[in-house]
Amino acid sequence: MTTPRIRATDASRTVDDPTDEQLHDLLADMTLSANFVVVERLSGASQHYIQVALDGEPGFGSYQVEHREGGPSAHFQALVPRDSEWGSVFDRGFEQVVRVVRDWVAERPGWRTALPWAPLDLDS
Repeated sequence: MTTPRIRATDASRTVDDPTDEQLHDLLADMTLSANFVVVERLSGASQHYIQVALDGEPGFGSYQVEHREGGPSAHFQALVPRDSEWGSVFDRGFEQVVRVVRDWVAERPGWRTALPWAPLDLDS
């Protein structure tokens, strides 16, 4: 048995080394009452993760995406607005979030510039 490299967690399940499809499904299953997915690297480095939270306000809602690569000074956030009604089959904001999470997991270039990341200060 190999040690998992990536672990994805939502409100009710944990998936080790998730496939692109499993990541999509975890993110698609978010609701306003089970509104988060955390994906973390397990390979030695602590505090390396990307997480997504779904917010229902304003309008169609939004996704708060955060990534952290170590201590508090390496914690960033971006807000991705939803652009369609709840229950719609396609939402550009959702698709962008899925692409960034998948690219982060696969360590593909481009995820760092795909969103307008800003430092997150948890002390304020």
